[in-house]
Amino acid sequence: MAEFKDRDLHLVKKALAIAVLAIERQPGPFQSSSDQSDMKALLDQLIDGDAELEHYARAARVGVTGKPD
Repeated sequence: MAEFKDRDLHLVKKALAIAVLAIERQPGPFQSSSDQSDMKALLDQLIDGDAELEHYARAARVGVTGKPD
């Protein structure tokens, strides 16, 4: 498995957070629950605590909706 650090790691975390939120917003049969679950688990492994998780969750909301909240 590739190892990411610094800016690359930041981008991977942000991309995963955006993908999780985007999948969550997909209706019915187009929502890939298994992908979302796997992405959440990977993100949990990469994130260091609740404060960092909230940072990436907010960045995902901005990326997907264009609004911070």
